[in-house]
Amino acid sequence: MSNITGTDPSGQRLPIKLDSTSNGEFAPLPLSTANHAANQLAQENASTNARRLHLGRRAFMVSLCGAASTLLAFNKVNAAFGKHGGYFDVPADAALDPQLAQAALDGTEFIFDVQGHYVRPGGAQALKARCTVAHENLDRDYMHCIGADQFIKDVFLDSDTDMMVLSFVPSQRDAEPLSIEEADATRQIIEDMQGSPRLLLHGRVNPNQDGDLQAMDELAERWQVSAWKTYTQWGPHGQGFFMTDENSGIPFVENARRLGIKNICIHKGIPFGQESYQHSLCDDIGPIARQFPDVNFLIYHSGWVPGKAEGPYDPQHNEGLDS
Repeated sequence: MSNITGTDPSGQRLPIKLDSTSNGEFAPLPLSTANHAANQLAQENASTNARRLHLGRRAFMVSLCGAASTLLAFNKVNAAFGKHGGYFDVPADAALDPQLAQAALDGTEFIFDVQGHYVRPGGAQALKARCTVAHENLDRDYMHCIGADQFIKDVFLDSDTDMMVLSFVPSQRDAEPLSIEEADATRQIIEDMQGSPRLLLHGRVNPNQDGDLQAMDELAERWQVSAWKTYTQWGPHGQGFFMTDENSGIPFVENARRLGIKNICIHKGIPFGQESYQHSLCDDIGPIARQFPDVNFLIYHSGWVPGKAEGPYDPQHNEGLDS
């Protein structure tokens, strides 16, 4: 029990995170009123249910009953706020019945996370950052929490994830936050630890950048990538591209087909800013998929734009999920 209570002695951490966060591609968004209310109700129910089971609050929080209690609170608040869509399929009594909680939550589902990131702390990207501290001789030990060791621990040792794809962010070649060599080394560590290939790699391609189209052969043949990752709104000079562009998008897809790796993952939505905003829309996906029906186009983020809700079909509304 000492290990359970040591990092959160008062049991204030909810077992399921409902919080504002970011993967570094966008600024964290403030929590909605419904989210705040859900967290508050989950905290209140945790205290009540822990007492009913004669458990300390922290012991309850780390149990499956604690997880069930939290999810049930989320369900109740979402319904009260009129939110539509799915809900957590958890029996109402699971918050107080360990067997019910185990039956509902302790599953054996295959979990495949199709996008993970980590970066090299203190690498070239830090030195090229557009801020004053980037050029100061500072101790950056705090950045190890976003490095390879923490990535391996969080994903492959401390979670139920079965497989993951390690992805890349858009960058110029001399300032990559993560190189393909480093990604491959991490893949080998996982394979040596687990005895099976649980980590797959994306190959980063921005076809509007010199050298990226030519580098696809090496990514396929030497590094054995499983899919390609691109960001249409990014460019070395601030200008993105469309997948239907004759001098960038089309050659990219043709190279993928030639190399036999027909999975193309495309960041759409979550704009980087107003510059090249039009390239964050999904207008080019339908035409390119129709032109190359044998290629799989995986649209990361689905064109979602913060603050722009999805609506009924309207050809005049070309924003976010409706683009």
